[in-house]
Order: sequence, then structure tokens, then C-alpha cells
Amino acid sequence: MKPNEAKIEIERLTKELTYHNHLYYIESKQEISDFDFDTLLKKLQELEKQFPQYASKNSPTKRVGGDITKKFDSVVHKYPMLSLSNTYSEEEIRDWVLRISKLSEAQLEFVCELKYDGVAIGIQYIDGVLEQAVTRGDGSQGENVTSNVKTIKTIPLQLKGDFPLDFEIRGEIFFPLANFDQLNKARIDLGEPEFANPRNTASGTLKMQDSKIVAKRGLDCFLYGIYGADAAVGHYETVQVAGNWGFKTPKASNRYIEKTSSIEGVMDFIAYWDRERSKLPFEIDGVVIKVNDYDQQEELGFTAKSPRWAIAYKFKAERVETILESVVFQVGRTGAITPVANLKPVTLGGTTVKRASLHNSDQIEKLDLYLGDTVYVEKGGEIIPKIVGVNTSNRIENAEKVIFISNCLECNSQLDREDGEAQHYCLNSLNCPPQIKGKIEHFIGRKALNIDGLGAETVDALFDASLVRNVADLYDLTFHQVVKIDRMADKSANNLVQGIRESKEIPFERVLFGLGIRFVGETVAKKLAKTLKNIDALCKATFDELIRIDEIGERIANSIVVFFKNPANQELIDRLKSAGLKFEIIEEEGHSDRLNGASFVVSGVFKAFSRTELKDLIEMNGGKNVGSISKKTSYVIAGDKMGPSKLKKATDLGIRILTEDDFIKMLDI
Repeated sequence: MKPNEAKIEIERLTKELTYHNHLYYIESKQEISDFDFDTLLKKLQELEKQFPQYASKNSPTKRVGGDITKKFDSVVHKYPMLSLSNTYSEEEIRDWVLRISKLSEAQLEFVCELKYDGVAIGIQYIDGVLEQAVTRGDGSQGENVTSNVKTIKTIPLQLKGDFPLDFEIRGEIFFPLANFDQLNKARIDLGEPEFANPRNTASGTLKMQDSKIVAKRGLDCFLYGIYGADAAVGHYETVQVAGNWGFKTPKASNRYIEKTSSIEGVMDFIAYWDRERSKLPFEIDGVVIKVNDYDQQEELGFTAKSPRWAIAYKFKAERVETILESVVFQVGRTGAITPVANLKPVTLGGTTVKRASLHNSDQIEKLDLYLGDTVYVEKGGEIIPKIVGVNTSNRIENAEKVIFISNCLECNSQLDREDGEAQHYCLNSLNCPPQIKGKIEHFIGRKALNIDGLGAETVDALFDASLVRNVADLYDLTFHQVVKIDRMADKSANNLVQGIRESKEIPFERVLFGLGIRFVGETVAKKLAKTLKNIDALCKATFDELIRIDEIGERIANSIVVFFKNPANQELIDRLKSAGLKFEIIEEEGHSDRLNGASFVVSGVFKAFSRTELKDLIEMNGGKNVGSISKKTSYVIAGDKMGPSKLKKATDLGIRILTEDDFIKMLDI
């Protein structure tokens, strides 16, 4: 394709994909299939790679992430992000309405909105293009998280309609409950502790260094506050106008926003959402009430900390009393021990609660629990119910104190708790039944070996029949062994054996993930496989070699070293090799040895490619990425804002410094 043709096609695809993104994520409509959308996106990605000079900085391809940010720059807010005064008292809301009504000569009109339990964000648009996104911070200045915000699909990269040339819009980024639940399930699968609540997780996600991870987590956002432009005479009207520009804004149709001129209207909105909030697909912790008219807002003014024209009513955390009937101790596939409280069933937040996590031994000690205690259970901003206190006045005489176990209830091994760890662990990974079955279930999971016809119930049956004690045993199973299991017909047995046989074609990175090495999730497994190429190199890798790999920290490196030092794990891998599983990377099309033997340090900000994309190109062409400059470094690819100390060190050592264009010419791309 000629450059001028590519330019036209890139512009067409960008426009079409932007349209479909808005239609799907803002208007909840769909005109093309997911497959067709992905095909268009892939085509745009390929064209942008070939003709980077024509790629828009806010291209739809940015939605998948890829930028790595080691440090977020601080940005001073042009308009300070003030906090609202808040109250838990309906009487104080009534007093506030009466008080400010006396301060204004005209009749006041109020806007009631949901108080989203997320992270405040301010986003600047210039000429309709997303320019910068900044967190609240301390109200005076926040952090520039633009690369991460661009991955949130409900935030437009390019506006439509009659928008102001330069303005800021503010709102709240939050974690949809379904996505949060999915993330926690994945963490359980990895043997990692669950995240406590959506708000804190949204905040942590927004400040992650790798925008690809942010993109995968599925954050969402409502935007509603315009600064630096006069879009309408009042806040309510401005929210409607902003929706026409392409923003996801609160709608009156689902009662996320409402206008009223009476105290009764405000109270009705509060009462409604206090009842109905458990049905929302995201967390709220209250309601915000604002004076609608901007002139009246200006007339009412500000205190030192907050506007006089707005107030937040916060819901009390939902709390119920129930009886602690027993405490059980669950063993995860990594050996982590999690205490769980069995409760007398009670309704909380629209659901029946029978169990609550007690997290660890410290939590049990802090609560000073006894069996039969009347306990307070809350959801509040959390998905998982938790015990927050005990009504000791109801304690039964001679009640049995809840003591954290010292030995595994499944295999009787003594539990271990390392310094700095919150949880106790059973270290008997080879003979503890829940750990054995958990490891097999992880290995056969969809993101790992994805073995058709094999689920948790079948794993239990195979284990009980003494046919499997580790994942390698799966590859020794025969049809005649499997068909003898209860409720296993000929067809099911054939499917299972066939599924096991087909799993031998699963690529190395998924096999590595399936091994269940602690802290080695799906993304880390891909990184290790891509960098080290095969299992033998990974087995031999030292701690120092591992931490030099991008994104591999000390905790992950130490876990890998410990895993491969264990003779039982080495024997397991040898058996899986003999069974025919893939333990090396199969090079994809487009790879070359053009950079073979050369080591690169990539530093700074680039125009045509992100740092991650540059590193991928280096590895695809036989080069090696290293984290720091030394005498052994072959080249430094220097972008904007490269640290002066790095630049000086490279110059002093006589290392060749390449610009992005130099590197592109080197690869002839």
C-alpha cells in the first residue's frame, strides 16, 4: 500500500472504530459483531505499525494499552479539586437546604446525583481530543495518568458535536462489580489474596505502571462536571449536553441524576437509592446534592475547604447481627490457609449471607471471637461480607474461643508463617489433598491447558480412585481406567482422553502458567516464556538473572527459584516433557535474527512506538532487552525525557545512542 493510501485508510478505520466504540460502550448498541470489530482493529494496528507517522495519538488501538510508566508526573490543577462537606444525617441535609435558601434571593433548584465510590479524575480536551487526565491528589495537584485513562473504553478519545475548544471534564472512575468479581476469582485461582473492595482496587489499578494490565481490568467512568467552558446555565443541563459530545454521563432515565426544587424531592431521591443501591452494577456510598444554577453557585461561594452550594449525604454501611455458628479453615492450591466463618443465614444488601471471610489469624485475634457469638456483619463498600465486631453482651457462658489452627486439618502438617506474610501456609504440597486437587484444577483451567471433558468433579473422582496425584499422572490415563469411574460413560471417557491428548499442543506460556508457580500469573508466564524461550533456561535462571527481566520483581524471582530447586517439581517437568507437552517458544512469523547478540536499553518517551512495542521488536529480531546500562550494552534507544544520568553514562561508556528513527531504519520498517 502506498503511503497516501495508507493515510486515508488509517483515518477511515480510526473514524469507524471510534464510532463503534461509542455506540457499544456509551449507547449500549451494536451494529457489527465482536469478530468484525476485532478484524478492523487488527487491520488498523498493522497499518499503524507500517506507517507510524499517520497514527493518531488517540487512536482506538491505544485502548489495549502498552505504555509503561515508571513514575507519574505531578500536575497542578488549573481548577482546584475541592472535597464536599458530608453528613450521615437527613436532618442536616434539611438544615443545609434551608440555610442556603436564605442566602439566595431567588428560588433554588437542586440536582441530586449518585456518589460513585471510585477515584476522582479531571480530563482535559483540546480541539475535541483527549489531552491529559489527572487524579485528584491533594486537591491542588494530582498525578498524570493519561496513558491508563485512555484504556477505559467509556472515556472518548475524540469528541463529537459542538464541543468547546479547550475545557476540563471531571467525574469518577470506578470498578464495575462484575469485573471486580472476575478479577478476584482470577486471584483465587493464582493462590493470591482477594482484593478487599472495588474503590481501592480502582485506585491501585489507575496507578499501575503497565497500561496493558489496566486495559484488561475493565474500569468504567461517569463524567459530569465541566470546567473552563459555559456549556449551559446549570449543572443538570450541562450533564445532558456533555452526553451529546460522546461522554458517558448520568441519565435521568435510570434516575442516576434528578432535578428538584423541594426538600421533599431531595429526600425522596436519597430514600430511593438507600433502598435500591444494592441493585446497581457498581458501588455508591451516598448521594450528592448541588445547587443547579451556576450563577447561584457563584453567589453562594466557597468555604476554605468546600463549596457552600453542594453537600454529600453518605449512606451508613449496611450492618446486620447474626450468630457465628462455626469457623472452618480452607486450604488453597498454594497451601494458603483461609479461615471462613459459617453464619446463621441473614439478609444483607439484598442477598442471603451464610459465610464471611475472616482473612487470617490476626483478624481472628483482633475480633476475639467465640463460637455462638452475636457478630456484626457488613458489606459497606465491599463485595465479600465481613465480620466487623462482636456484641459481647450476648456472649454465651463457657463459650469456646476461636483459635487459629497450628496444623493443617487435611494432612496434619504443621503450618508455617513467614515474616511479612499475612497468611499461614501448609507446606506439604505433595501430599495435602486440597493442594493436589487445586493444582490439577488450575492446570486444566481455560487459561492454562484447557482440557475438554475434565472438571473439578472428575478431578475429585480421579483422585479418590488413586489414578492421579499430580498433573503428570493425567498423561498416563487410559480409556479403560477412566471409563470405570462412576457416571463416566464411554463417550465422556473418550472425550476426556482426547482432551488430554490435544492439550499437548498448548503453547509453552500457557503450560508454564498451568504449573501454578506462586505469583506467576498469565502475564508473567508470557513474559518469562518470551524472554527465556524454554523451560531449561528458566530452570537454570538465577535470582539475579530473573529480576533483570522486565516486570519480574524479587517476590516472583524468589518463588521461581524455590520452585525449580524442589526435586519433585523437576521430576514433574521431566514427566511432562516425556509426555510431549510444549516447553519452548515456537517463533512466530515476522521474527528474524537481525539483532542477534545485541543488547538494548530503551529509555524515554517515543512517538511511533511505545517502549513495550520497541522492546517487542528487539526480541522479535533476536536482540535482548536489559534493564540498566553497562559496558556490555550494545545500544541505547533514547526518547524524549530520557534521564540525563543515563545519557551521560551511555556517552561515557562509548555506547551507541539511537533515536527512534535510527532504530526503525536499522530494522528497515
